[in-house]
Amino acid sequence: MSDRIFSSTTAATGTDGAVAQAVRAALCHLPGVDEAGSAHLVGLASDMAIMSLLALSAYLMLLVGRVSFGQQAFFGVGAYGAGVMTAVFAWPLPMALLTGMALGAACSWLLALPTMRLSGLNYAVATLAFGEMARIALSWWHWQVPSPDGPVGPAGLEGFRDIRWLLENDVAPEVYLLLTLLVLAAVLGLLMAHERTRLGVGLRMVGQDDLLTASQGVPVEQLRLLAAAAAGALAALGGGLYAHRTTYIEPALFDPMLGVHAVGYALLGGLGTALGPLLGVVLDLGLLDASRILPGWRMVVFGGLVALFLRWRPRGLLDEVLVHRISQATSRLLRSRSPNPPPTQNQQTTPGNRTNQSTSP
Repeated sequence: MSDRIFSSTTAATGTDGAVAQAVRAALCHLPGVDEAGSAHLVGLASDMAIMSLLALSAYLMLLVGRVSFGQQAFFGVGAYGAGVMTAVFAWPLPMALLTGMALGAACSWLLALPTMRLSGLNYAVATLAFGEMARIALSWWHWQVPSPDGPVGPAGLEGFRDIRWLLENDVAPEVYLLLTLLVLAAVLGLLMAHERTRLGVGLRMVGQDDLLTASQGVPVEQLRLLAAAAAGALAALGGGLYAHRTTYIEPALFDPMLGVHAVGYALLGGLGTALGPLLGVVLDLGLLDASRILPGWRMVVFGGLVALFLRWRPRGLLDEVLVHRISQATSRLLRSRSPNPPPTQNQQTTPGNRTNQSTSP
């Protein structure tokens, strides 16, 4: 991932409402955090939430057995699409984000159609090539319309400036952070709610063995198309949120390293649950980048961690085995703390609501 996407500290500013003041006050209570530090933490947390959406899009593709190095393309499509809707057509932000998601889902679905039968390295190279094609196409896109403050819209290599919806609506960075976290929580809750459903199990079956899954009557191709469309929509949602946070985007931001990092977050955090990619983002942006451990060596450390995990824990930190163990341990803990534990096999309840110990014959 290009460090340029995180080096920008430009964020929308707005009126200091009660919510923004409460967020700043809460952050200033952290050890060693002052007013300037709280502003940095707000920007960092916003970036982490946005990149978590991109990591979740790569996670969906990995679930169905596809390594996609092109998710940055849908991130860029969502950023430009949502930016045009608010800056050029003056649409509300929610409608602009939904439009960007629709564009990302359509592009990802159209890419999945001709690459359906590719797998492994062939599919990864195809997505990487598409990502570069999309970046070049965005660098050629020059379409600006007049406005009271001057021309607005994509300007090719010069980028897309003045995406000012947050400024025009007096949305403070702290409020936007809470909105971004709310969107992430909704997406995460939706994914986790489907993990144990027929759909979620089917996606994992496709990723483990598509031939065996197809022999059991599961529509493998339809599930992969669905996963691709959903992954494109999530990446585009993150791009739309990012464009409005920074107010400026350019094609160079959506380079191949952004897609590589998205896959790395999912592989590092784990594929056993949707929480895994978020853990990968926290380890990289929250630990290596924010704390400035080994300055200048962040990319090397992150790449080394991914390589080690591919060797020793190919399914990441939170793999299926660890998630199952945690789930069982949590269930036992909850049963032990229950005030009225259910009867065991050695107990039976009489009609008079008395529980007697059963005796052996």
